[in-house]
Amino acid sequence: MSGTEPIAAADTPDGGNQVPDEVEQATRRPKAVRGVWRQPLAITGFALIGFWVTVALLAPVLAPADPLAQIYPRFQPPSAENWFGTDGVGRDVLSRVIHGARISLPLAVLLVVLAGSIGSLLGGIAGYFGGRIDSFIMRMVDLFFAFPTIILAMAVAAALGPDLRNAVLAIVVVAWPTYARVVRGLVLSQKEMDYVAATRLLGASSRRSLLRDVMPNVGGPVMVLATLELGNAVLLLAGLSFLGLGARPPSPEWGAMVSDGARTFDRWWVGTFPGLAILTVVMAFNFLGDSLRDALDPRTARAIRGRE
Repeated sequence: MSGTEPIAAADTPDGGNQVPDEVEQATRRPKAVRGVWRQPLAITGFALIGFWVTVALLAPVLAPADPLAQIYPRFQPPSAENWFGTDGVGRDVLSRVIHGARISLPLAVLLVVLAGSIGSLLGGIAGYFGGRIDSFIMRMVDLFFAFPTIILAMAVAAALGPDLRNAVLAIVVVAWPTYARVVRGLVLSQKEMDYVAATRLLGASSRRSLLRDVMPNVGGPVMVLATLELGNAVLLLAGLSFLGLGARPPSPEWGAMVSDGARTFDRWWVGTFPGLAILTVVMAFNFLGDSLRDALDPRTARAIRGRE
């Protein structure tokens, strides 16, 4: 057989031809993705994310007032002048919620990128090389998983000091083990595939094979995990700020605003509207993550395609 002869399809017992699984999945995936994006949850999640991204980008234009300006009467309920009311020092709650999107969303994306990069790299190294490297990295992962995430994040943030930057660093420290464990399992299954063995036989180094062949093929599940973790990142960041370990006054951060509202339950609007902002963002990322998971899961994709 010459080196340029195309690979024939495998013969089935009845004499027909069977398309290889890899080719079949590759041809089915675009249809599955299109089918998932017609699902109501996917449309809802994408619309909510698009709405909040637009709000964050156009915050100076959309906000009716300076989020730090104390120019209104204290604890004014929602009205035609102040749609979301005012807080305890006379600041417009709507303006603070709008500007809060410019804090929470970029920081959530930043910490997910950092945690995902660190965890994916360490998990890929552990799964590909195995041995003592694998044992060392995974014992470190198990150590982090031995503590509740929020408790460990609180401990790290308290040790570094109450600041939004330190809160982001604390969440990155406690979030990377999730990616490491997932990527390690994916790499363990991928490195046994024939295409990896063929690459190594052709003289590729271990580093090249890991970065060029294995890691791109685990990108789908990692993308799903990162999308879901964006919602968790917003929650953790708001939680640390709620506890006084994140954003410091007068920053218009959603978690800090909910904390202000928790001290004045009779003025329900102070904490309700930033809480609803957190809720909608987390729901949007969860909807989108579930939709991506459905698109990349062959069994779910077949079920969706069967309903079309």
